[in-house]
Amino acid sequence: MKLIESGNVAAATGVKLARAQVIAAYPITPQTPLTEKLSELVESDQMQAEYIAVESEHSALSVCIGAASAGARAFTATSANGLLYMSEQVHWAAGARLPLVMCVVNRGLGAPWTIWNDHQDSMSQRDAGWIQIYVNNHQEIIDTVIKAYRLAEICSIPAMVCFDGYYLSHTYMPFEVPDQKLIDEYLPDYYFKHTLDPAKPENINTVTMPAGREDAEGVFRNGYMDIRASHHHEMRQTIETFINIDKEYEYLVGRGDSPLFALYKCDDADYIVVVMGSLSNRLKDIADGFRDDGVRIGVLSLHLYRPFPQKETRDVLEHCKGVIVFEKSISYGYQGGVYSDLKAALYASKNRPFVHNYIIGLGGRIITNEDLAEAIKQSTLSHEELDNSPQWLGLNR
Repeated sequence: MKLIESGNVAAATGVKLARAQVIAAYPITPQTPLTEKLSELVESDQMQAEYIAVESEHSALSVCIGAASAGARAFTATSANGLLYMSEQVHWAAGARLPLVMCVVNRGLGAPWTIWNDHQDSMSQRDAGWIQIYVNNHQEIIDTVIKAYRLAEICSIPAMVCFDGYYLSHTYMPFEVPDQKLIDEYLPDYYFKHTLDPAKPENINTVTMPAGREDAEGVFRNGYMDIRASHHHEMRQTIETFINIDKEYEYLVGRGDSPLFALYKCDDADYIVVVMGSLSNRLKDIADGFRDDGVRIGVLSLHLYRPFPQKETRDVLEHCKGVIVFEKSISYGYQGGVYSDLKAALYASKNRPFVHNYIIGLGGRIITNEDLAEAIKQSTLSHEELDNSPQWLGLNR
């Protein structure tokens, strides 16, 4: 079945297909229509779930933590300062290894207040221990929400599906809705190995000593640092798991093949533009314009940001002359986060391309094709590093 609907409805449809059992949410623009749609689906009995209206985003994620711990597939969504209000529980959910899924409908942070799009909200939580996936269109939204549940429940690590506020959340695009029977085959019943069970009492998430020690039964238990190291190593393993479950999804549903990133004309590219989110769609057209003029530009749209697929991105990028990174966030006092990660990934390359960083679109600042093309032209003419400082596009406009 094909629908022409908003990105928020695409996300809600994915949650319905995943048969989420508990939804808890607090409204915040531009996420609100997503959870409103879910409430309508629950109220009309199109979705068998409990919808819990709470008084804050902190409470929304707290409810999901409780639900997931008790054995229910849970979902929430938020944006901007709502995500920051959740921050304590964002870290708790990751440390407790709960297989939650949350949509972050990207919006700039206050103060000063803005309701427009950038990536500063989700990027502020990139080190919280969640899987982070960024998508480019409505089809990717619905498919990725479903795959995120499979990934989170296999790995016992929560996952964020991030998509651009307004550019995707409120625009209408066509997308295919998978058959429920196929999704039921792809996504088995919810499973969490530490689900609370009176028949099997466990003492979990208590105050943990720095070093490991034996418990009352003489079984050695890891200390705090060992638990963090396990989380890190198992999160790295999710890269391979994501590739495998994407292949399964493609086999069943017919769509997939780009879980880590999507490539556009990168095979022969002299310069590759790296971006996250919906802007990649425009950059493909700009790349085509450069190719018409004899400059071979490719586009790498990064989907999986945490864990960062450094080997896989390095394999694509190390053969080109230069990498041009456009990003909608900034690590204050340094540079863009994606830029930092790509430079680190390319450090061991024998043929290390230059990497340039452009900060764009913060707080919804208009991003013109002319600005993007001029930045690409500037970078292709200058093969030197730009003193590690990001270039800002669209200032004072």
